[in-house]
Amino acid sequence: MSKFKRLIASSLIVCLTGLSLPMQASAAIVSTQEAAGTSSMAAERDRVAGFFSRDDVRKSLESQGVDPQAAIDRVATLSDAEVQQLATRIDNAPAGGDVLGIIFTIFIVLLVTDILGFTKVFPFTRSIR
Repeated sequence: MSKFKRLIASSLIVCLTGLSLPMQASAAIVSTQEAAGTSSMAAERDRVAGFFSRDDVRKSLESQGVDPQAAIDRVATLSDAEVQQLATRIDNAPAGGDVLGIIFTIFIVLLVTDILGFTKVFPFTRSIR
């Protein structure tokens, strides 16, 4: 029993000594662009969601067999790069012209997420999960 107590005491000494060593910390300066980046992405996400709330886009989505609310919910789960890409396509689309290209892109994104099992928007897809 004495050897066991000595082993425990020795291991506690080593552990407590290791805990008392100073920890290293690092810091960096955050640029204004990085700090404002999160708010600008939220604005982009709101702008894309607002685009899907328009009546003409809703009608076009429904004609494609997509639930407009599911598309808006899906925008909330897109990555920042995907939201930026959609916002760029919305900006580049002529007024009232190339809405079908954007809707087709959303259709493909929703179709892929259905096949991967992340969403269940289309009844004709089967998940690979």
